[in-house]
Amino acid sequence: MTDRKIPKRIFPRAKEDAAVAKTATPTPQTVADSYKLAFQDEEFLLRDELRPVRFQLELMKVEMALDEAKIGSTFVMYGSARIPEREKAEALLAAATTDKQRVIAERLVAKSKYYDEARKLAQISSQYPTDADGTRQLVVCSGGGPSIMEAANRGAADVGKESIGLNIVLPFEQTPNPYVTPTLSFHFHYFALRKMHFLLRARAVAAFPGGFGTFDELFELLTLIQTGKMAQLPIFLFGREFWERVVNFDALVEEGVISERDLNLFRFVETAEEAWEKLEQYYRTYERTHLHR
Repeated sequence: MTDRKIPKRIFPRAKEDAAVAKTATPTPQTVADSYKLAFQDEEFLLRDELRPVRFQLELMKVEMALDEAKIGSTFVMYGSARIPEREKAEALLAAATTDKQRVIAERLVAKSKYYDEARKLAQISSQYPTDADGTRQLVVCSGGGPSIMEAANRGAADVGKESIGLNIVLPFEQTPNPYVTPTLSFHFHYFALRKMHFLLRARAVAAFPGGFGTFDELFELLTLIQTGKMAQLPIFLFGREFWERVVNFDALVEEGVISERDLNLFRFVETAEEAWEKLEQYYRTYERTHLHR
């Protein structure tokens, strides 16, 4: 027996059985839905009762893919799907026909600088050294959509690095931006699982000006840290003027609904270089103390 190998498995793989099942001779029995292998029966998998299984599949598919890609951590970038690069913002301004449209377009032009900052930050983060075993750290991760999200993935592409896009099915047509690495472009049905994957590997988060989606993602993150459900990490809010105009953080303290120390969970920044400097400072002192304490 010393010159013989013990087989690794004695049952066929599911993929092999699935191929065999498709060759079944058509009969009233074999063409019935009940005869389909459970994992090949789409109607069965989409039943309401199978929701827990679909949750698990959305968790596992992305988790396994990122493990196989040797992605150890990510730099997550949240931001509006409506803040384009400056050229496109100026085109919106030129096309405005009412005073209200002009005011909004002017503000989008002013905020278009954050497209550039997101792109620069992604360029910097994407060049973070790879571990000795090939594990990649601080890989750029966005929602995979347009505008600020596009800028993040574009910055990684600028320096020839891969980046992640976590897209979601919406009632209107949505396509991943062209800068997301195809093998790291994921599509979600459940918002909850998408938000979980944003944070499972996150070791830094940048929130650029945005709307309901950005607020949802940012405030859930702040809540998880505030309540001790996850460890603290560097959180950067780009554009103090925007954030303090749309959210009165000091009023939340004055109203007694958050504590003053909760304002230390994040830092306002204006540029990619400023954010990166603070991130480096955080991790230089991480073993001894937390930057925000």
